[in-house]
Amino acid sequence: MPHTPTIGPLSDEDWPEKVADLKSGFAGALNVYRTMANHPDLLRAWAPLRQHVVKDSVLGLENSEIVILRTGVRLGSSYEWAHHVSRARALGMDDARIKAVLSMPEGSDALLVRAVDAIIDNQKLPQDLERQLAETFGQEAVFDIIATVGFYTVLGTILMTYDVPVDVEIAAELEKNPL
Repeated sequence: MPHTPTIGPLSDEDWPEKVADLKSGFAGALNVYRTMANHPDLLRAWAPLRQHVVKDSVLGLENSEIVILRTGVRLGSSYEWAHHVSRARALGMDDARIKAVLSMPEGSDALLVRAVDAIIDNQKLPQDLERQLAETFGQEAVFDIIATVGFYTVLGTILMTYDVPVDVEIAAELEKNPL
């Protein structure tokens, strides 16, 4: 029997007053955050970490997208995959680079994919991989890789628990231009 979620993305009419100030920003823009709005205190606490992981990570936007895409793949989150294919394309990443995340890319992207796999499979980075990551991206970036995988694991779990639908604009974009 299919899972029927008990909650979903909140409409503008049902938006909690407690996080009214977040509705016009990131939180009101995507179904995942409209779903998180069912727990306003969590959504408010989430905002600063989201800012760091999504916008301010020392990894840079493209490397972060590789980490996020691979995390979405490993979790089986079609929502994260769809949204981050769109974001990666908007950053100018070509489809071949994005598709490579499904298996094993080359170069520094391979290091990032191996890091995501190690974190998900073992909840830690082996010392040799941690050292390679630090040498390639910097020590702070290693922390950002770990934080990004954790952040998107939580989001992926929320998305899949509540069967959050891919946002209409993203679904239409990918239908028009599949990967």
